[in-house]
Amino acid sequence: MITLNTDSARKFTEKNEVDEALELSGKSFKQLQDGSGPGAEWRGWRDILASPNDALLEKIDKSAAKIRKDADVLIVCGIGGSYLGARAVIDALKSEFSQEGPEVIYAGHQISGRYLENLINHLNTPREDGRPKSVYMNVISKSGSTTEPAIAFRILRRWMHNMYGDKASDRIICTTGETGGALNKVIDAYGYEKFIIPDDVGGRFSVLTPVGLLPVAVAGIDIRSLYYGAVEAYNSLEKAPEQLLEYTAVRYALYKKGYCIDALASMESPLNSFGNWIQQLYGESEGKGGHGLFPVVLNYTTDLHSLGQMMQQGQRNVMESFITVKEPLSKISVDTEEEDFDGLNYLQGKTLHEINKQAYLGTHQAHENGGVPIFTIELERLSPEAVGQLIYTLELATAVFVYNLGQNPFDQPGVEDYKKAMFKLLGKP
Repeated sequence: MITLNTDSARKFTEKNEVDEALELSGKSFKQLQDGSGPGAEWRGWRDILASPNDALLEKIDKSAAKIRKDADVLIVCGIGGSYLGARAVIDALKSEFSQEGPEVIYAGHQISGRYLENLINHLNTPREDGRPKSVYMNVISKSGSTTEPAIAFRILRRWMHNMYGDKASDRIICTTGETGGALNKVIDAYGYEKFIIPDDVGGRFSVLTPVGLLPVAVAGIDIRSLYYGAVEAYNSLEKAPEQLLEYTAVRYALYKKGYCIDALASMESPLNSFGNWIQQLYGESEGKGGHGLFPVVLNYTTDLHSLGQMMQQGQRNVMESFITVKEPLSKISVDTEEEDFDGLNYLQGKTLHEINKQAYLGTHQAHENGGVPIFTIELERLSPEAVGQLIYTLELATAVFVYNLGQNPFDQPGVEDYKKAMFKLLGKP
């Protein structure tokens, strides 16, 4: 299971502060369980784990197997929770340089014309053997009208139909709400395959629905192990939530003392995209009503050479949450050289995992000594099961913490403000 270590962070609080926060976290967890808290109608991310749908997993696997067999490229068209979860899982579990299975490309997560134009040029570039690339697309949007993916889908859909004619309908898969919305109108018109986003699951909590599971399965990752890892975490935390409640309580106690930034740090590059998923999960859930910790993603040791100075000696209003993996991710080690020009022979025989671990421990020690409360979220190993456990653990922690704030964890009313201003400037009717 996932380990949530609060030992360092607790040093920056008083016992009575944590005790009060623990009592509040217990009440918040009960609110989530019995549905008495705000936004209770959006708890479907829990319900799908309480009653697993194996038939749906089988359907997703079957569709993914067809795509994996035929495709050179899968375009995942979506923004926010419609792609961040899938990307986090894929980047965590698939080799950065893997040539196995389709290339997964993301679109609709921005409005950069250059990016989309270059993406299309890439699709138009033949394979090494001279044959055209075989392209499939999974567009993900509950409404179908979110500006960024809607624009990308319109442009890429035209490319798909120009390239494949009537057979394009067999290469486009839509993941959307069961009824209503613009995307369902397109599905009705063209007969695209459809997967349903449950009405009671919001985007940032949707990675364990077809939203995330289909792209993950196409990437060749075992979605059953991923899903049932989350089921295991659900069952375990329902019975024994103490460690999770401790995490939310200490985090809340620090927030009440004036800490306003949560730096999400990892020493392993496969987890970089996971930080981006957590950033949305925390930021969009907490940031309302003048409340919430501002989540910042740090990729160590890279960012120690750019933001390490700020973390060490900047304003003392930041806490740090490390995500670590206990089991080594590789066996590569440092060899000895007779001349030792670079002075690295002292590392002879040490694996990069050992060196990286000491870098983590040194960073932890230095930052704590510099006045930064630190949490450590540890996975036993980087596997589908462990990633599934991590996903649910953080989703649950988010909901409990936001209930501690007295807010609804599942809405995002402020997101509409930039859209209203943009639509007005664009002259949308």
